[in-house]
Amino acid sequence: MAERTALGTAAAIRSGETSALLEAEAAIARIEARDGQLNAVVVRDFDRARHAAAELDQRIRNGFDAPLLGVPMTIKESFNVAGLPTTFGFEEHRDFIATEDAVAVKRLKAAGAILLGKTNVPPALSDLQSNNPVYGRTRNAINPDRSAGGSSGGSAVALAAGMVPLEFGSDIGGSIRAPAAFNGVYGHKPTWGVLPTDGHCHPGTDGARSVLSVIGPLARDADDLETALGVVADHPLAPARQHGPAWRILMLTDHPLAKVQRAIVSAMETLANVLEKAGAVVDRSSDLLPDLPRQHAGYWQMLNIAMTRRQPAREGQQEPTLEAWLHLHDEQARIQRQWRRLFEQYDLVIAPVMGMTAFPHDDTPLAERRLDVDGEDTQFFHQFAFAGLATFPMLPATSVRIGTDPDGMPIGVQIIADLYADRTAIAGARTAHDLTWGQA
Repeated sequence: MAERTALGTAAAIRSGETSALLEAEAAIARIEARDGQLNAVVVRDFDRARHAAAELDQRIRNGFDAPLLGVPMTIKESFNVAGLPTTFGFEEHRDFIATEDAVAVKRLKAAGAILLGKTNVPPALSDLQSNNPVYGRTRNAINPDRSAGGSSGGSAVALAAGMVPLEFGSDIGGSIRAPAAFNGVYGHKPTWGVLPTDGHCHPGTDGARSVLSVIGPLARDADDLETALGVVADHPLAPARQHGPAWRILMLTDHPLAKVQRAIVSAMETLANVLEKAGAVVDRSSDLLPDLPRQHAGYWQMLNIAMTRRQPAREGQQEPTLEAWLHLHDEQARIQRQWRRLFEQYDLVIAPVMGMTAFPHDDTPLAERRLDVDGEDTQFFHQFAFAGLATFPMLPATSVRIGTDPDGMPIGVQIIADLYADRTAIAGARTAHDLTWGQA
C-alpha cells in the first residue's frame, strides 16, 4: 500500500482516522526499515518528534488545525534546527550545534509538521552527489550504485524511498532539481527572494542572503509541493495561469554547451506530443531566447564567486573587482529582461534538469570529473548550464519525472515559468506528470 501524501496525512489526522503520534511512529519505522544502505536520514531526532507529535495531538483535541497537520517530515542537513548539528558536510563543523530553528523550520512546525531529523548533503553543498566525511555516502533510491544527486540528495532519497512525504532543500546549481530528477520525485526551485533563507547558512555564521541561492520544497505529490511552498513563503504568490492542458510551451531538448542523453530527448519529445494532443502549443525554438552560452558564462562566474566565499584564492586566481561584480549583476538583469519578454509569449519553458540521469558514484573533483553521455566523453561541469537556465535570471523551476531510461532510472525535466509565477511552474509540472503517466 502506498504511503499517504502530506495533505492526505493531514486530512486523515484531521478526521480522526489516525493521529500525529501514530503517523510519526509509522514514519520512524519506515526510516529504520528502509534507510540502511541508502543513508539518507543522517541526523535522527525521533524522541523529540514523538514528544512534539503527542503535544500536537492534544492541541488538535482542543481545536487546533493547520495545513500540514501532523505531517512527519525530514529536512536538509544545512537548515539550522535547535539542538541538532549543522555541518554542511564538513568534518571541522561536526560539533557545531544550532541554537535556533531556521525561519523555514519555524514556519513548517507552525503549520503542523513534525520534524523527524535531517538528511545528507555533500561538503559545502557543492556537488551533484551526497557524500561527506561526517555522514558518508547517500545512495540513489532506485539504484544504490548511482548518485543520489546533490546537494539535497538525502532529501530526495528519503522521499523516493517512501520514508516521509515532504522535504525541504536548497538550490543554487540544481541542488533541488537534480536530486529530484535522479530519484523520480518533485522538487521546486522558487523565484529568488520569495522564501526566507535565515538559518540556512554556513555553520557558525549569520550573514546576508547569498546571490542565486534559494530554499524550496520536495515532495512526491504536486499539491504537497505547492502547499509547502505557500507555508514557508514570505510573500503570497499569484495563482497558476489557468490554461488546463492548453499551455503555450517552449521545449528545449538541448543546449549549445551540454550534451543530452538520447533517452531524455526521446522522453521530452513524447511529452511534447502528448501536450500537443491535449491542446498545448509547443515550439521547439524561439528568437526570444537569450544567448545561452553568454548566459552560462555570467552564471558560471557568479556561481563560482558565491560558492568560494570565505575560501582563500587559489594560486594564480584573481579576486573579482567591485566593478566586475557590478557588471555581473547588470548582465543578470539584462538576461532576466530577455526571459521576461519570452514569457509574454509562452507560459512555460521545458528543459532537461541535467543532460543525464543519475550517474555512477564518482568522487573525482568537479573540475576534473568526466561524464559519459551515450558513449561520448564530456566535461561534467558543462551540465550546470541546465541549472543556470532558471538560476541566473532568478526564475522558478519545478523538477518532475516524465519517464524512465533504459537502465530503469527516472528521467526528470524542469518546468520553468516567469518571475514569481511559481504556482504556474508547479501546475505545468502537474500537467506534464499527469499526461505522461496517463499514457503509461
